[in-house]
Amino acid sequence: MSPEDLQTLLSEKLDNCQVTVNSDGHTYHISVIGEAFEGLNAVKRQQFVYGALNEKIADGSVHAVSIKTYTPAQWAAQ
Repeated sequence: MSPEDLQTLLSEKLDNCQVTVNSDGHTYHISVIGEAFEGLNAVKRQQFVYGALNEKIADGSVHAVSIKTYTPAQWAAQ
């Protein structure tokens, strides 16, 4: 699966989130910015994104991922 295809899939499944996906050939590097992360701890944020990825992980299309999540305020503070 190309990074672009994965980005499209995640953008469709994660409402009101800005998604960026890059790959180094081995790992997909996923960044997600959204208000959905307000008040969630790191584990819950990861679970939120993995929920959108489960089907692709299960069928082997996606294997190694690195996920970074931000609220809009956290992203703006960077």
